[in-house]
Amino acid sequence: MSLIDEDRVDLAATFESLTAEAAALRTRVTELRQELAALGERMNVISTVLNQHGPGR
Repeated sequence: MSLIDEDRVDLAATFESLTAEAAALRTRVTELRQELAALGERMNVISTVLNQHGPGR
């Protein structure tokens, strides 16, 4: 195998690895967004309850 062919194989392997990593990162970002949305909803519920049952009520 020539040096040019080896470089192409290395480049292809690097591209494949980076593509897989990007896909994994996209999945993790989606998961984090969902977790943040759920946390925001819980915070709103707790805030509502605290405001309804706070001091003087």
